[in-house]
Amino acid sequence: MAKKEEVCDPDWFVVDADGQIVGRLAVQIATILMGKHKADYTPHVNSGDCVIVTNVERVRFSGGAMQHAEVPYMSTKMGKKSYDRYTGYPGGLRSRTAVEAWQHRPEMILREAVRRMLPKNKLADQMLKRLRLFVGPEHTHQAQQPKPFPAHMLPSTKLQADS
Repeated sequence: MAKKEEVCDPDWFVVDADGQIVGRLAVQIATILMGKHKADYTPHVNSGDCVIVTNVERVRFSGGAMQHAEVPYMSTKMGKKSYDRYTGYPGGLRSRTAVEAWQHRPEMILREAVRRMLPKNKLADQMLKRLRLFVGPEHTHQAQQPKPFPAHMLPSTKLQADS
């Protein structure tokens, strides 16, 4: 039997994105936002939790040799990855590489990765509103008393040791 639409009090989780790979971190964040980590998960009910991510400017892409001496998180893959949008006019395709996006708005890279991993329905906007991204180590949600991100949800440390 399906769970009824009800108001649930979401938990708050905080995760440090320093040195994390974008895609691997986005999968875990999307799982928390959808509520799939809970035993009472129901697809049509927004029962997910809130996620606070700090140091979003320090996420990285896997693969490729480093190309920038001052910014160690920029790899050759960041120069190849592109974010496209369409203005709605003929010839209006606008493209931006990940390096350009990182310089303009570093939080956009992780937000887009998480957004594309959420379901494509009306609940996706509600889920994405529960994602709070912060450039730097500080965040403004101490009043919510966030818990550390579950250790079993984080990418393994073996992947971080390879870099």
